[in-house]
Amino acid sequence: MEGYSRSSHAKYRCEYHFVWVPKYRYHVLVKEIRPRLREILTELCEWLDITIIEGAICSDHVHMYLSVPPKYSPSHVMKILKGKSAERLRDGFPELGKKYWGMHIWARGYFVSTVGINSIVIQNYVKEQAEEQIREEQLRLWKDDSERHCPKSCRFLKPLTRSVVVYVCLA
Repeated sequence: MEGYSRSSHAKYRCEYHFVWVPKYRYHVLVKEIRPRLREILTELCEWLDITIIEGAICSDHVHMYLSVPPKYSPSHVMKILKGKSAERLRDGFPELGKKYWGMHIWARGYFVSTVGINSIVIQNYVKEQAEEQIREEQLRLWKDDSERHCPKSCRFLKPLTRSVVVYVCLA
């Protein structure tokens, strides 16, 4: 029985796909906050004996594909991950207090789905989410930079690929 985990009295395969967002969907999971959040979530999962199969931290949401022991409900996992990570992020980054008053960084809700036979589809989806956001950010930064240097004299050319756009400067 490959792919199953075991505890002292159970053999299990309880895999969940979780998604949650910062309050007001602010893009705050950037710069030094992103790697610190990754560390915090990794520590919390190790503490709870949860295996991280795949994960992606985007600027405005978090995806995690986890294998959870049967003693924990999905709501308990989210309570720990969101609660403890918010506490540690507030302690490490006081500037978050300017955007979020009180004790809340994460929005109240979350998405959870059980993962069955199509786990590869979920893994690829989570990877593609992170890659798509990187492509969008690079395109936005490149576009912002080109507008700063030659805003009106650049002409749009046909895209080379789905994610690469070419501008030609006529100045």
